[in-house]
Amino acid sequence: MGLKGWCANRLNSKMRLMVVSLVLSAYTLVAFHFPFFSYVADNVSNDINGWWIVCSMVLIMLALNYLIYYLLLYVGRVVGKSIIAISLVGNAVCLYFIDTYNVLIDKSMMGNVFNTQFSEASSFFSWTVILYALLLGVLPSLWLFRQRVDYGSVWRSLANVAVALVVVGGVVAGNYKNTFWIDRHAPVIGSKLMPWSYTVNSIRYYTHWRRANQKEIPLPDVEEMSKSKDVCVLIIGESARSENFSLYGYARETNPLMKSDGVTAIKAQASHTNTMEAVKAILQHKPSRELYEILPNYLSRNGVDVVWRTSNWGTPPIHVEKQFSNKALAKIYPEADSRYDGILFHDLKHQILSSDKDKVLICIHTYTSHGPEYYSNSPEEFKHFLPECRSVEVQNADHAELINAYDNTIVYTDYLVHSVIETLREIPDRRSCVIFISDHGESLGEGGLYMHGISKGMAPSEQLDIPFIVWTSDNANVGVKPLESAGHHHIYHSVLNFLGIRTPFYDESKNIFECHSL
Repeated sequence: MGLKGWCANRLNSKMRLMVVSLVLSAYTLVAFHFPFFSYVADNVSNDINGWWIVCSMVLIMLALNYLIYYLLLYVGRVVGKSIIAISLVGNAVCLYFIDTYNVLIDKSMMGNVFNTQFSEASSFFSWTVILYALLLGVLPSLWLFRQRVDYGSVWRSLANVAVALVVVGGVVAGNYKNTFWIDRHAPVIGSKLMPWSYTVNSIRYYTHWRRANQKEIPLPDVEEMSKSKDVCVLIIGESARSENFSLYGYARETNPLMKSDGVTAIKAQASHTNTMEAVKAILQHKPSRELYEILPNYLSRNGVDVVWRTSNWGTPPIHVEKQFSNKALAKIYPEADSRYDGILFHDLKHQILSSDKDKVLICIHTYTSHGPEYYSNSPEEFKHFLPECRSVEVQNADHAELINAYDNTIVYTDYLVHSVIETLREIPDRRSCVIFISDHGESLGEGGLYMHGISKGMAPSEQLDIPFIVWTSDNANVGVKPLESAGHHHIYHSVLNFLGIRTPFYDESKNIFECHSL
C-alpha cells in the first residue's frame, strides 16, 4: 500500500470516541488555562501539599472536560460537535479578555456581557481577538468536524462515564484537607476555568438576577409635597474614579470649572463594580436583590416631571414619558454634535422652562469615561493631556498615554457638570441642585487590572472609590452635611429631601442635605 492509500485509509478510518474526548480535554487544559495555573501556582505553598493541589486541579479538569465532551458527542453527535465548537471559540475569546484586561469571568461579568450593546462591544475589537478566535477556536473545531467517530456501544460509554466520575470523586475526596484553601480562592479559580466560568455564570445571572429584576415592587404613595418650585439634575457618570478628580486631591487640574462653581465633593464608594447593578443601586431606595420601584418611575407616578436622557444602557426598566437616548436626541437636535455626551445636555433650559409642574427631576446617564477607547469619548478641545492612548489593547499601551486619555474624559466631565450648573443659574425662579455620582470606578493598570467588573469583595479601590459631587443654588437655602462617606443608596433619599417630598420609606440617615425642604 502506497502513501496515497495510507492517507486515504487514515481519512476514512474512525477515531474512538474516548480518544477524541481525551484529545479535546487535553487541548482545553493546555490551550486555555495558563492564567488559571499561573494563579494557582502563585497561591499554593512550595511543598508536597502545594504540588498535590496543582496535580489535583489538572486531574479534575481533565476528567470533567472529558466527561462533558464524551457525553456531548455520544448523545448529540453533530449537534454535540457544534456545541463543542462554539465553546472552543468562547474559550478563546474569554482567554483574550483575561490576558488583555485581567478580568474575572464571573456572574457580574456575564451580566455585563448580556447587557452590552453592539456599539460598546465593537469598541473592544482588535485583530488580536480575531487571531485568538481563529487559532484557538476555529482551527481545532475544523479538526473536530473532520473526524469520523466510532461511538462504540452503550456499555462502553457507561464505563467511560463511570471512570471519569470515579476520578472526579477520588480527587475531591483526596482534597478534603484543602477545603479552606479551595473555598478562599474559589471566586478567582472559578472565573478562570473554561468553559465552566461563562456557562455556569451565565445560568447564575439569568436565574438569579435577570428574573428578579424585571418587575418592580411598588412603593407607598407620596404623603406630602412642598409648594416650592424645584429642579434636581441627577447625573450618573460612567467609570469615573475619584482618584483622578482634582476635587479629591489629584495633582492634575482636571476639575477647574466645578472648583470655581463651589461644589461639594463627598467621599463615596460604589456598591458594585458593574453598570447594571450599580445603576440599580443608585436608583433604588435600599440595598436589595429584588427590584423596588426606582426613583424616576416612582416620582413620575407621583406627579413629578421626570426626564431621562442616556447614552448608556444596563439600567432597570424606565417607565417615564420623556425618555430619550442619545440617538433620539440627535434627531431632535440635528445641530448638536451627537458623537459625545454633550448631546445629553443640549437644550436643558428649554426642557425645564417648558414644564408645567412644580417638581422636575432630570436624570442623565452618561458614557464619558468608559473604556477601552477612552480617547473617543472626549472632543478635541478637551484633550488637555497629550499624547493619549488610541489603542483598545490597553495592556500594551504606554501607561502615561493611557492616563492622559482617561484624564481627558474627566476634564470633559468637569465641563458637562459645569454646563448644567450654568443652565440652572439662568433659571432663578426655581430652587435647583446638581448631583453627580459615578456608577463605579476604573482600573488603569494598577495591579495588572484594567477597566472594571471585579466582584466587590475582591475589587481594588480604583474600581470602588467614586466621585459624589453636589451643587445647590443660592436660593435653595440648603447645605450639604459634613459626611465622612456616602454611597449609591444616598441618592434616592437625598433627591426626595431636596424636592420636598415626604414618603413612608424616607430614610434621613441616607440624606446628604442639612435640612428638610418641607
